[in-house]
Amino acid sequence: MKILVAIAFIAILASLASALIYMMRAPREEGAPPPKGSMATALALRVGLSIVLFVCVLISWKMGWIQPTGIPPGA
Repeated sequence: MKILVAIAFIAILASLASALIYMMRAPREEGAPPPKGSMATALALRVGLSIVLFVCVLISWKMGWIQPTGIPPGA
C-alpha cells in the first residue's frame, strides 16, 4: 500500500510540474493564439489523482487495510 501511495504522490507532483512547464512555455507575443488547454488538462489530472488517492486511503482505512498511527486520542 505504501508503494501505491508513493507512486500516486509522484504522479501528482509530475502533473503539477508539467502544468508549470506548459505555463512557462506559453507564447508571449501579443497576436499569438493561446495554447489549447494543456495546462488546464494537467491541473485537472492533478486534481483527479488527488481525489482518487484520498478516496483510496479512506476506503483502505475503512476496510482495515491500514491503521492510523498518529497521536493517541486524549493526549
